[in-house]
Amino acid sequence: MNKYEMMYILKSDLTDESRDAVIAKFENIVKTAGGAVEKTEKMGVKKLAYEIAYKSEGYYVLMTFTAEPTVIAELERVSNITEEMLRRLVVKL
Repeated sequence: MNKYEMMYILKSDLTDESRDAVIAKFENIVKTAGGAVEKTEKMGVKKLAYEIAYKSEGYYVLMTFTAEPTVIAELERVSNITEEMLRRLVVKL
């Protein structure tokens, strides 16, 4: 298993319930694939460097986890079809 970090930006106008549901969805993807989420840091709403989809602010989340490399493809697939997500980046530590 490898250690990864996933930084993603959600739309800032989401309700707390829908934001927590999206965060839980990505944590569950890692957990159901046999990985372990070490830490999920909710960094809050921050100003974006440039507009993304006509949004100037986003809600930043940093998730640190260990998982097999095949989990990354699933995380990227799900993040591409999640309309609440503006951007994401997964890095191997």
